[in-house]
Amino acid sequence: MTFTPAALDRSHDAQRRSWVASANDPASDFPLQNLPLGMFTAKGETAHATARAGIAIGDQILDLNAAVAEGLLPGAAARSVAATADGTLNGLMALGHEASGALRLAVSDLLDGAPTASSTQARALAARLLLPQAQATMHLPSRIGGFTDFLTSVDHIRRARGKTHPDDAVPVTLRHMPLAYNSRASSVRASGHHVVRPHGQFRTPAGAVQFGPCSALDFELELGAYVGPGNALGEMIALTDAPRHLFGYCLLNDWSARDIQRWETHPLGPFLGKSFCSVVSPWVVTAQALIPFLCAPPRRPTDQPDPLAYLQAASNEAAGAIDIRVEAWISSAAMREQGMPALCITKSRFADMYWTFPQMVTHHACGGCDLRPGDLIGSGTISGPDPGSCGCLAEFPHPLALPDGSQRPWLADGDEMTFKARASREGFASIGFGECRSRIAPALT
Repeated sequence: MTFTPAALDRSHDAQRRSWVASANDPASDFPLQNLPLGMFTAKGETAHATARAGIAIGDQILDLNAAVAEGLLPGAAARSVAATADGTLNGLMALGHEASGALRLAVSDLLDGAPTASSTQARALAARLLLPQAQATMHLPSRIGGFTDFLTSVDHIRRARGKTHPDDAVPVTLRHMPLAYNSRASSVRASGHHVVRPHGQFRTPAGAVQFGPCSALDFELELGAYVGPGNALGEMIALTDAPRHLFGYCLLNDWSARDIQRWETHPLGPFLGKSFCSVVSPWVVTAQALIPFLCAPPRRPTDQPDPLAYLQAASNEAAGAIDIRVEAWISSAAMREQGMPALCITKSRFADMYWTFPQMVTHHACGGCDLRPGDLIGSGTISGPDPGSCGCLAEFPHPLALPDGSQRPWLADGDEMTFKARASREGFASIGFGECRSRIAPALT
């Protein structure tokens, strides 16, 4: 999946416009060049209705099953849609890039503003094919069998761990491999979910061990990657082949209970401090959509070790990273009551990470672990070297000051976190990820 002109097709053409007018707004996350996949139901449908596959275009959703029923997506595209009949994208993810690429190209032509036979017919049937996103309920894109969260930012660990381990802020192991732990797949939810403040054990400043609601609740700004075709148990994945196993990407808020996490981490790592909830944006931006934004990862300083051979490949060194800008926004209950807009509290760049997603996949499977279609891989907190690029509150040198006059050493009940992301490159249409949004609900009593 190295970036070359041959990897691009007409679906990436920045000059193309859609007959869906909202997709042509430069501020839209979902222009014709994006076409992310998601699972949705219409608001008002029964709670037991099976989610169906859609593609975001502007402020609308193209109902893929409706398009197939109208004969607008025949052949390979129709077979790709059929793979989502169980209400998830797992079946399509298992088919790999060839299937998703065929669907992407067919939909791109269908929604193209240039008058062709298919686009003219689709435009005439718009009332049957399109649903405003505001009238839809979004669901998890896949049935997540496994969720692994990595640590790939040296700047994040240096700032966060440096407060408690100033002499050993960056573990030597991070320089040799992407570190990770197995998180809780069952507690992943789609954007809009209210996160209940968790209970757990923690140690007070006086040294007493207590049980109760978390008092150090934090966000973590991450990207998530969905596994496409998996590997058999015991089978390794070469770094040159790893991109084939990456179906697409989302935003991920890996909610963290810092006081619980600090007390329980040694010697086995995070448990209750991470397992209570993680929230993802509902749209999956496919690997094909991000081809124009592949880039080289940062060069390593000469005083740091080179990756071992299995984590090295010319393709990864040339285009293993993705140039995506990410942001975190906060809105307190008081801010919303006073009509204040949300406040952007951090901006960072995913391409600055120490390890790439292909390296994460290769390392994950190197011991024989079988990855499966729909599994979720977290990038770890995305933090940069600048003071304004802290990816979580644990990195902030001082409590966060809000426009309502309050301060946040940690998040409070009613606080709402919203993540946004954008991929841009000169000569190509800028694409976004939609929102990853969740609000903190009080602890249960």
